[in-house]
Amino acid sequence: MKKVIVTGGAGFIGSHTVVELNAAGYVPVIIDDLRNSEERVLEGLEAILGSRPRFHRVDCTDAAALGKAIAGEGAVHGVIHFAADKAVGESVEHPAKYYRNNIGSLAVMLEAMIDRRIGQLVFSSSCTVYGQPAALPVAETASDRDASSPYGYTKVVCEQLVRDQCQAAPSLKAVMLRYFNPIGAHPSGRIGELPRGVPSNLVPFVAQTAAGLRAQLLINGDDYATPDGTCIRDYIHVMDLARAHVRALQWMDGRAGSTCEVFNLGTGRGNSVMEVVKGFEDVNGVKVPYAIGPRRAGDVEVVYADTRKSHDVLGWSCHHDLRDALRDAWNWQRSLKP
Repeated sequence: MKKVIVTGGAGFIGSHTVVELNAAGYVPVIIDDLRNSEERVLEGLEAILGSRPRFHRVDCTDAAALGKAIAGEGAVHGVIHFAADKAVGESVEHPAKYYRNNIGSLAVMLEAMIDRRIGQLVFSSSCTVYGQPAALPVAETASDRDASSPYGYTKVVCEQLVRDQCQAAPSLKAVMLRYFNPIGAHPSGRIGELPRGVPSNLVPFVAQTAAGLRAQLLINGDDYATPDGTCIRDYIHVMDLARAHVRALQWMDGRAGSTCEVFNLGTGRGNSVMEVVKGFEDVNGVKVPYAIGPRRAGDVEVVYADTRKSHDVLGWSCHHDLRDALRDAWNWQRSLKP
């Protein structure tokens, strides 16, 4: 039974990855300060797994507290590092917060890994490193220095930090996963995306609007050069995304010597904001009141993934489609008590 530290493991993607790690025979250990999540996530995980996963409430920028938590776990096989702030719009307004937390937490974790001789890292990156790509679908070989927001630039810097650390410590293996747009929830409705305050991501805002918690959805711009004028993204079910982290660990397990690789995680196709809204209404039989507003700073027009490398090298592909994700997101929203 290989123990895996999951920072940000009570968050949206982290909690679903905990489920998939457990199913694959790993022992997940959550480290999270709950700044972007809640205690109820641990209860949901307990309901799914049959027991509550090990949990340390620790800020990953606190080197002493992080080191103590990891040391208390004994032998650790690897780390999946999710812990970060992740809202594009907020990063434009508060860039220093994003640089301090996102880069700082990774630097502290890497030092802890070297100290404890933990040899495998899966790093949570983002397609925002590409900015508005010159060609679509965007492959891992595209420029990864063209981020259009402070959030995106923190991922650019973090990826370089991982590369530098792998160069300095050849015993370290690392996989960097560039997510496109995670949506959906666990089919049980026990865990899902749980934004604090006003959601910054599309699907939670759509779900809250359909539930009557928001008066209407504000669509940020309908004058882009797309078929319906709204931005196009590659929306991937969170359960498919979670499985990819397990595949990344398994792939590193099977490789000798140093490794530092990057993979796109998406469906390989794009859907517009309006298609998501209309799809949500159709699959769930509800209405989503919306209005058109101005463009949002930091948004790119169109981006979707070339996933051939993930398929060919990791042996990973998506099992769920957009309708599955929208159905599961609504099931999760209806399970929440006001």
